[in-house]
Amino acid sequence: MSKETETSHLNSEENIENDEQPNDKIVTTEEEIEAFLIVKAILRQKLSIERIHYRDAQSYFSIILDNNNRKPICRLYLAKRKFIVFFDKDKKENKIEIEKIDDIFNFSDNLMQIIENYENTGN
Repeated sequence: MSKETETSHLNSEENIENDEQPNDKIVTTEEEIEAFLIVKAILRQKLSIERIHYRDAQSYFSIILDNNNRKPICRLYLAKRKFIVFFDKDKKENKIEIEKIDDIFNFSDNLMQIIENYENTGN
């Protein structure tokens, strides 16, 4: 194994160990990743998917533009009751209940409009 490969492998192992620490209360679920992939699939029509990121928190899952918390695309609450949240131009929440993850496809126009707003304002 080359030094570079060995270092990369060791770093990967460290990250895995760090991710499994019991103090970390944030767990990104398969359902959250699936929701993220749905949003990416919708938005790839309008922009490069490299610009779409997520941040997981204890109580919600946020999908953001340009890895910038000030550019939220949507926020998801995926507990027993599921919600998708959109933010208006004043960053006011519009929380909508959904039954299942696939319901995100019903909000394609909302997602596209949010991206259009960011692109038009340069923010």
